[in-house]
Amino acid sequence: MKVNLLEFDRQGLVAHSATMGERAFRAQQLMRWIHREGESDFSRMTNLAKSFREKLEASAEVAALPIISDSTASDGTRKWLLASGGGNAIETVFIPEVNRGTLCVSSQVGCALECAFCATGAQGFNRNLSVAEIIGQLWLANRELGAIGPDAPEAGERVISNVVMMGMGEPLTNFRNVVTALHVMLDDHAYGLSRRRVTLSTSGVVPEMDRLARECPVALAVSLHAPDDALRDRLVPINRRFPIRELLAACNRYLEHAPRDFVTFEYVMLDGVNDSVEQARQLARTVAPVPCKINLIPFNPFPASGFRRSPSEAVRAFRDVLQQSGLVVTTRKTRGDDIDAACGQLAGQVQDRTRRVIRRLQGVQ
Repeated sequence: MKVNLLEFDRQGLVAHSATMGERAFRAQQLMRWIHREGESDFSRMTNLAKSFREKLEASAEVAALPIISDSTASDGTRKWLLASGGGNAIETVFIPEVNRGTLCVSSQVGCALECAFCATGAQGFNRNLSVAEIIGQLWLANRELGAIGPDAPEAGERVISNVVMMGMGEPLTNFRNVVTALHVMLDDHAYGLSRRRVTLSTSGVVPEMDRLARECPVALAVSLHAPDDALRDRLVPINRRFPIRELLAACNRYLEHAPRDFVTFEYVMLDGVNDSVEQARQLARTVAPVPCKINLIPFNPFPASGFRRSPSEAVRAFRDVLQQSGLVVTTRKTRGDDIDAACGQLAGQVQDRTRRVIRRLQGVQ
């Protein structure tokens, strides 16, 4: 079986090239061909020695997951459904905006954390994605969007300027593969993204937050969604292992290493559940110890979720209370909901290994 070179960061590519008798600078050239040029045909990598290209042709490949479907929403948001084997599929979303383009990348097939309001979690969990399957989403999106190759925009005009690890899965429970992929995103011989322009979203896996701070600190977003432990235990079950007090302490430790001087707390607005004025006051008190920004997210419905989106008046009242408390607050604009590409809607196709779906159906019956 051929080795997929998307599996390697620069250090790994140097080591792999050394097994073929090649020096480190050749691996760097190869990395630039793969990630900067989006090239998968070794014969076109013209500054590599012919003997090296022949070795690569015989033993290696550059291959992202196959595209099952490619959908574009009325607002320009684009979603790819990618086959990940065994009847599974993941989703990747590109969100174009006036001054930036953001790619939302998945880290797992499904998710094991069972957040109550998330379509991905409702489908169960199958497996972690490999490094090649994670970074391959960025590699493929750049090719599909015409962002690399001979017809690419001028230097400095990136089509994908930001990456958010906010797709299917909890990135920190696939720690090693995610961090290796992050290294490729940040590498100047690959995509050269700033740490400030790569954001990892976590539900609050505290030990791995500390590891990320040490190994590859990027911008951090935390899925909070409740002002107190009792409610967060229901909405974000990992809170039972790492309650809010521990989570906030981890956020402050992370900020000692982070490229930004604040953490973003994500808060999905659920009608009659977490959106009252009193809960806004409580939230302001809860997050006060952490330099932060609050991102209010309209709930995006999916079948049998059991939740409703908070009315716009409730969102405004909630926001006003937070702002009056001195917090920076944004309300996320829903993008791509007509193709189920909005926040919390990514579902793909998951052959659940946890039997969660069966247990849930049995409970309903």
